[in-house]
Amino acid sequence: MPTLLTDSPTIDAPAAETGGAAGYSHLPDAAAIAMKRKIKFEGRPVWAEISLADILHNLKVIRGHVGARRKILAVVKANAYGLGSVPISKALARAGAEWLGVTCSSEGIELREAGIRKRILVLTGFWAGEEEILLRHDLTPTVTRLEQLRQLERAAGRRARRVRNFRARFHLKINTGMNRLGIEPGEVDAFAAELARCPHLLLEGTYTHFASAEDFTSDQTAGQERKFFAALERLRGLGVSPGLVHLANSGAICARPSTWGDLVRPGAILYGYHQGFDPPEKKAEVMAEMDLRPCLSLRARIISLRDVAAGEGVGYGARFVTARPSRIAVIAAGYADGLVRARTNRGSALLRGKRVPLVGTISMDLATVDATEVRDAAVGDIVTIYGSDGADAIEVSDAAREIGTVTSDLLCALGRRVRRFYLS
Repeated sequence: MPTLLTDSPTIDAPAAETGGAAGYSHLPDAAAIAMKRKIKFEGRPVWAEISLADILHNLKVIRGHVGARRKILAVVKANAYGLGSVPISKALARAGAEWLGVTCSSEGIELREAGIRKRILVLTGFWAGEEEILLRHDLTPTVTRLEQLRQLERAAGRRARRVRNFRARFHLKINTGMNRLGIEPGEVDAFAAELARCPHLLLEGTYTHFASAEDFTSDQTAGQERKFFAALERLRGLGVSPGLVHLANSGAICARPSTWGDLVRPGAILYGYHQGFDPPEKKAEVMAEMDLRPCLSLRARIISLRDVAAGEGVGYGARFVTARPSRIAVIAAGYADGLVRARTNRGSALLRGKRVPLVGTISMDLATVDATEVRDAAVGDIVTIYGSDGADAIEVSDAAREIGTVTSDLLCALGRRVRRFYLS
């Protein structure tokens, strides 16, 4: 049976919610358990439920999609997209993900200090002076500029004086059109020459990053792919093995098999969120092939109910004015918790299985919903901001489309003060 785990010692999760579990039998097992239980903890009644079971299901789907021979680098940067890097990384490591991907050395060190021993790739390179830290914690750096080779070699040489036959493993990033990080294809010859002067370094992998893998109306990704493979051919021609070849981010994993290489790097899809493809019908095709399960539910309780006359303003700036006598519910969640301000007067939440409009300006700590149509609503009721309630669901990706942003933006907005409970 799924279990409820938490980062808080104060959880009290009795087996039954007031009113029983009727209406939730259709949900995936972990979600059904979450809605059956009454989660109690000290402090503001806003919390996130993260289904490790769904994340591991998604990992299995991805592996089945790309084939067992390819390695998977699970992207857990930015605190695993705001969901909790340590518990999620531990679950992924146990489930067989070969690599983890982080943004910087501090993120990698956090995982090492939590006892995680899987290979960790630092995706955005390193700042001069970080080389010793990277090697000390067995983090694999990315080289994005030629001068970083010499910096890394000096640190590796010092370690080699203490560790017999030591060589520092690293990955090389090649810029093929994103125009952020990576050496240029025209610098491959200079890279090979410099690497030959670095006896304590080992090129373990070579990769690039796509700018628009979800866009099938342009040839940008195909052009990046051509540039990358031409650079690899030149590298091999100079006698340098590129090691593990990897290109595919979430969008490419879903729909571009030619990019899968030796290793793939799932991000948003690992957490259950399909990309927004262009043309839109491409998404339906991908969803039919990859049965991903969204892992996040964000919930808060009603802390106040107020009857408001027609023509009255609600919230800062009176950006919502009641058109009828209304029952306004205040929930203990605001933009500091992850209910972003851009959703002011846009979209809905779920209350007792029904959609209720988000109304009024979303503030730092509070938000309001129009509960007029839910006649039996009461203080203490759960409002689902993201996730399932009854026969309906509101996913992060739906809300992202409503306000013109990406799913990852809203996931990363989940505030530090929101308690996270892990379902497995």
